Amino acid sequence: MQQLPKRLLSIDVLRAITMLLMIFVNDASGVKHIPAWIDHAEGRADAMGFADTIFPAFLFIVGLSLPFAIKNRMSKGDSFISILIYILTRSAALIIMGFFHVNLESYSTASILPKALWAILITIAFFLIWLDYPETLSKAKRYTLMGIGVALLIAMAIIYKGGDAFDPRWMRPSWWGILGIIGWAYLICAVVYLLAKGKLNVLVPVLVLFVAINIARHTGIIPKKIWLIGDASSITLTMGGIMISEIYARLVSLGKTQRIWIIFGLTGILLIVLGLLIRPYTQGISKIRSTPAWIFICSGITVLVFELMIYLVDVKGKKNWFKIIWPAGTSTLTCYLMPYFQVFLLMLFHINYPSVFNSGIIGLARSMATAFILIALVGLMEKKRIRLKV
Repeated sequence: MQQLPKRLLSIDVLRAITMLLMIFVNDASGVKHIPAWIDHAEGRADAMGFADTIFPAFLFIVGLSLPFAIKNRMSKGDSFISILIYILTRSAALIIMGFFHVNLESYSTASILPKALWAILITIAFFLIWLDYPETLSKAKRYTLMGIGVALLIAMAIIYKGGDAFDPRWMRPSWWGILGIIGWAYLICAVVYLLAKGKLNVLVPVLVLFVAINIARHTGIIPKKIWLIGDASSITLTMGGIMISEIYARLVSLGKTQRIWIIFGLTGILLIVLGLLIRPYTQGISKIRSTPAWIFICSGITVLVFELMIYLVDVKGKKNWFKIIWPAGTSTLTCYLMPYFQVFLLMLFHINYPSVFNSGIIGLARSMATAFILIALVGLMEKKRIRLKV
């Protein structure tokens, strides 16, 4: 197994940039009269907007980080079972949060609580359950707070009503939500990585298999999605990140780090070209339909940006350039959940932005300012040890 350094600051910076942009594009989705290239492309369109590159980048980064976490645990002497439990509990947390979030989309006005209040309460429950509690806090207090969180989440599930008067329904998985997709992809890729012990001669065929499944799904060879794997799009993106980490580790172990630039540069360009070449034969480019072209192009872009971050942060030591958004790279899940407080508190109290802040360049500036403000708040919370640990 190739050895990795305990942490790459470039991955933290890349994660922070991606989280900043994720908050920005999500907020900007409600802004009118903005350039079409900024927003998500339509579901059936053969196109890709800037917003369509953010989520795949995040999945890719999950893959970049995964070998670091698992190898660090192995180096500490953790057993196979203990690492597997770590993987299962981490995945379960993300899947549970994603499950609640996806059901928020179809929350019924006939429910006992207003939608905004239900969203805020489940977010509070997430914090209570998965907060990174300080070691100085007694176990009794910690388990009590976690128990309150679990009870609150169960209560919110019990009172939930979805659909409408003609089609009422309870909670259901649907597409699992962003966090749920990350959770399933992490689960499958982490288990594969653990079983393979990080060996490239095992990981490469597995990645090829997932790519083949995605292509087969979008050429009609496989008519239906596969259980747990789906069309393998999210898994392919995450496995791609794992491969880049392993290639990096091999180059470091061989003392050939100068080859990173040419290998990562060519890999990124090749993936983009491959995506453009395969585009006409696999239902075009589409995030909504998770087509192979979208996967290849977004993977290529992420590899090239990661290479730039390695140069700026790990080689040139320009970490301080990104100081203002650093909390988004170290408390990423906390950052992801903060907009749920922001959006639904505004909704709960019927607070609306003046129309001038909902349109055009001013609206986009508002969305970017929102992202920076939320990250700054997370930075303050981090200093108080208020952050989620999953």
